Amino acid sequence: MSDKPTAVRVYLARVRTALADLPASEIEEILEDVRPHLAELEAELGEGARVEALIERLGTPESYAAELRASGGYPQPAEGATTVLTTAPASPSLFKPRIALWGLVISAAALTLIAFAAAMNVEPDALIFIVLPAPVFLISLALLLRGGVEPVLALPELARLRASMGRLREQEDGGKALRYLGSLKPAWWVLCALALLVFGVLLMLRHREAVLLLPFLLVAGVAAVWAGPRLRADRRLLWVAVPVSAFVIGGSLGGFGAAVDLISNRNAYQSASSYYPSSSDRYGNDQLSYGGQSIGNVYAFDAEGKPLTEVYLYDEEGRPITLTRYGCERSSGTKEKIGSDNRFPRPRIQQGVTDDQGNFDGYNGYRSACREDPNVPFSAAIPKVTAPPSPSSSAPSSTPAPTTTPTK
Repeated sequence: MSDKPTAVRVYLARVRTALADLPASEIEEILEDVRPHLAELEAELGEGARVEALIERLGTPESYAAELRASGGYPQPAEGATTVLTTAPASPSLFKPRIALWGLVISAAALTLIAFAAAMNVEPDALIFIVLPAPVFLISLALLLRGGVEPVLALPELARLRASMGRLREQEDGGKALRYLGSLKPAWWVLCALALLVFGVLLMLRHREAVLLLPFLLVAGVAAVWAGPRLRADRRLLWVAVPVSAFVIGGSLGGFGAAVDLISNRNAYQSASSYYPSSSDRYGNDQLSYGGQSIGNVYAFDAEGKPLTEVYLYDEEGRPITLTRYGCERSSGTKEKIGSDNRFPRPRIQQGVTDDQGNFDGYNGYRSACREDPNVPFSAAIPKVTAPPSPSSSAPSSTPAPTTTPTK
């Protein structure tokens, strides 16, 4: 591929020079709008089009830049001002703008991970970790509001990013892809609002207390729809649009992962049920069965009807009869696997809700809870074995009967 600059690149370079008194971000926005038109004009003129041909159609780059100023409502350059500064002003400090930029980036990355975890587990408690990046975001926002967005957009890292994007736009395939993605921006903000609403409803259906999150998610969705179309005019709105977009992307990826995991587990369960009924659980451990039904616990009693608290089961060949052991996950109040063994009986796992006073399954319960009950849920009446009758009392008499001798 030739490194020789095309007519469009040369023409745009002169337009950029004529607009040099405007903020860098505004110049990039203006050039982004006119690049597609110039690319189409260059294609119409044919391969090897020269700058002179563009000037014949559009006028000089300087006059074209003046038209762009007028159409965009930008001020004309001061009379007598030069486009190239002979004396560079003192460079402002990049410390605060850089904190504002990277504070936004770090906050967005954290929101992506938090939303992914909450959606993957369908667990609203994971959203409490939003308090961790909140101070970073607030500091970033305060620096933005105090110093303005221009020092942030003038940072070297953003200048390099804009230059890379500009080169990509000037390429045929890259430019088409970016223009297509740009045309999807309005739909993206509406999609963000819908995704936040669906996310809130799913959490609410799984956990009743998640209804408190729904208003915040609705506000975030409305903010995205409002701020998205205004980003070109006011770059400060990036501090609204970027966090919302990051949260939606993380939540969407987590929701996709949760759906794949659910489908996989369901298919595995159905497959096991079809070919090996009641032979193993979803963890691959063998299951006991009696009367065609699986057994998850075994209770043993002594001859007096007293329950035995620690019994180890083995089969006739000395192999341990191992079953999955479950316990309570304290932070989420859910049932989880904690191992497998052949020790019985197991505590019963009870799942429910608690209220503010810690009452389990109370009237005002709202927080998911789990508890282990080690008590035997029933009593057993052990039948008494009756001793068999003594052989001396039941056997017939061994005394021979008297015999008579017949007489003649």
